[in-house]
Amino acid sequence: MRRILTFVLVLTHTFITAQGNWKKSFEECNVIGSTTIFDYKQQKWMTNDPEDALIMTLPASTFKIVNSLIALETGAVKDENEVIPWIDDYDTLRYGHRPNIYHSMSMKKAFALSAGWAYVEIAKRIGKHQYHEILTDIGYGNVDLSIQDADFWNFGSFGVSPVNQIETLVSIYEKTLPFSERSYKILKDLMVAESTDQYVIRAKTGWTRAGGKDTGWWVGYVERDDNVFFFATRLIKDRKEDNPNFGNCRKDITKDILKDLGAID
Repeated sequence: MRRILTFVLVLTHTFITAQGNWKKSFEECNVIGSTTIFDYKQQKWMTNDPEDALIMTLPASTFKIVNSLIALETGAVKDENEVIPWIDDYDTLRYGHRPNIYHSMSMKKAFALSAGWAYVEIAKRIGKHQYHEILTDIGYGNVDLSIQDADFWNFGSFGVSPVNQIETLVSIYEKTLPFSERSYKILKDLMVAESTDQYVIRAKTGWTRAGGKDTGWWVGYVERDDNVFFFATRLIKDRKEDNPNFGNCRKDITKDILKDLGAID
């Protein structure tokens, strides 16, 4: 809560310098949305859209970050290598046709491939009651799990804002949430998206088609020897709009901004 209050108080002063440099990336991708950054060393928030940074929407597969911790901590899975059996009645129309994920796989593989069906099966083991208690405890999202569907992070009224995504990531980085050291270690290994001699990016993409909108996310953080930069990019478009670069733009925009900040090369 402290950082959220700080964010609101210093919003105007912090974001003026960042906006001008970031606008071009969104224009080149022909998308609307926001990128929010938290500079851990400077304790400074930056974004191109202060209003959007506080708006809650479905987290889509970015929820796999928190979901993996919950799955490990509750014993819904033994570890990241436990194989989730493939189910034959998976609704491919609802999620889009992705034959490369239609087979039994480990949670580790499901995270890497963003295989939603596997995490839905894990969610059924956890149950809404446990989710409600844990999500309330850690302060993630609006905890509206009222939809009669195990996949409440892709459909329904569950919502999280870019700022809340980063707040949670900071807590994961600091290990201040009520999860074990083992669960944190497994999650952080799962999240490695890119690694160089200068930095490591731990992150997760997300994309939901609910409500006639494409909502695309990329959230995570960049670890350097001297600093950590937390980020949450969310793009939204009408599903009728044709933009073949929409998926790639989640990362392209974020990386342009991170380069501008000197977080990555």
